[in-house]
Amino acid sequence: MSETKSAVVLFSGGLDSTTLLAKALAEGYRTYALSFDYGQRHKSELNAALTLSKSMGAEDHKVISLDLRAIGGSALTDPLIEVPEGASEGIPVTYVPARNTVFLSIAMGYAEVLCAHSIFIGVNAVDYSGYPDCRPEYIQAFQQMADLATKESVEGQSIRIETPLIDLSKAEIIRLGMGLGVDYKKTVSCYQANAQGIACGKCDSCRLRREGFDAAGVSDPTPYI
Repeated sequence: MSETKSAVVLFSGGLDSTTLLAKALAEGYRTYALSFDYGQRHKSELNAALTLSKSMGAEDHKVISLDLRAIGGSALTDPLIEVPEGASEGIPVTYVPARNTVFLSIAMGYAEVLCAHSIFIGVNAVDYSGYPDCRPEYIQAFQQMADLATKESVEGQSIRIETPLIDLSKAEIIRLGMGLGVDYKKTVSCYQANAQGIACGKCDSCRLRREGFDAAGVSDPTPYI
């Protein structure tokens, strides 16, 4: 399975990760989508991810089950913490402790199994909610760890953490995705979407998504409650 152009793509089924998958495919990678059922509030985003990975042409799509509800600490994993509606200051309660570190670690192991030398993650440091594990310095630190921790890297072939969206605004991400043929109506970004994937229109994720379409000068196809 040794493929220099194989990549693991962290794929939630949301706007950013779907753009990410489309970009990796356009660059000629054999893509292996990786999603997580980690105890989040709804399964609508995962359902979107399963549909999109097939229609877009991913080689495979794995869903790893984790129960981050066991530690809680986030509005996305603890039903007793309400999802804030509207912008908030500081790191919001929708931050899931260590989520990207856990996800990247599993993606790193999967990449080793596949002999894939790239991991794509759709972190963004421009139009985002202030999560500490979306910053460039975090990615740089994880890259250093990956270079030390993997058999692949020790034997001379580094696994690169690719973050092509990190410096783009939400509007720029949307324009990129539209140029790659992404159907954003099929994506789900809302923190509290219903079972049909219809967005609340009030949470921080919905706000950033709507503002992105407005700034891009594109009609927002998102179905809102």
